[in-house]
Amino acid sequence: MAEVVAPSYAGDERFRSWWRRLEVYSATPAAAAGLLRWAATFDPAPILPAIQAPTLVLEYAVPHHNMESRRLAAAQIPNARYVVLPSADALPYLDADATLDEVEEFLTGARGTAVSDRSLATVLFTDIVGSTDRAGQLGDRRWRYLLEDHHAQVRRLLKRFRGVEVDTAGDGFFATFDGPARAIRCACAIRDAVAGLGIEIRAGLHTGEVERRGGEVTGLAVHVGARVAALAGASEVLVTSTVQMLVLGSGIAFADRGSHTLEGVPDRWHLFAVEHT
Repeated sequence: MAEVVAPSYAGDERFRSWWRRLEVYSATPAAAAGLLRWAATFDPAPILPAIQAPTLVLEYAVPHHNMESRRLAAAQIPNARYVVLPSADALPYLDADATLDEVEEFLTGARGTAVSDRSLATVLFTDIVGSTDRAGQLGDRRWRYLLEDHHAQVRRLLKRFRGVEVDTAGDGFFATFDGPARAIRCACAIRDAVAGLGIEIRAGLHTGEVERRGGEVTGLAVHVGARVAALAGASEVLVTSTVQMLVLGSGIAFADRGSHTLEGVPDRWHLFAVEHT
């Protein structure tokens, strides 16, 4: 289903893993089947003309979507506004800025100028290796307890190394640091701590300019960090050459992992695995 709702993320194993967990936790098989049957048979056409509230109908330019049917549905709602967004993915939070801009303009009549701040940061991404299989082996309750222990360990170490938690999705963490050496040592400490729980993580780090808007952190550096984490092996802390160069003289040793392409990111990137801190 990941290919259907987000074709541009079809090759992103981190996203696919997150989506599989979302499907498992969102509904039982029977409930999911019932929802699909209802969606296939429900016809809203008779009630659309009765809608009196101002209505915004958003459509995403997903190749397999029947856009004509949505345009016709919007035309039946009195004074509805129909907007097609260029995103090839059907999940609004994958292109949140474009979606929120349309909603803001619909509600207020204007698009506000978001206050943002750009700064240099080291981004860290971690996730549990083989989480889907492990969850299946343990069952929902025991897996939830293990995740709670994992999260507690990660947050304890983020606090110790002065990292800032930005986002948590399932078993993955996204955090920022104002120093790359501390970020590396935090990643290694997390790896060692959760090993005591019987699990392994992978971690990826990159240093670059990020954009901060409220609690959100975005920018190319964030995408690079996420892609690097996806390439890391079990219990491996993988960094870009940018990070490796910035910590020269810190005593941190690396093993060369060669040059790689990162999906959706231009150029080739030289990567290094942390050997010891």
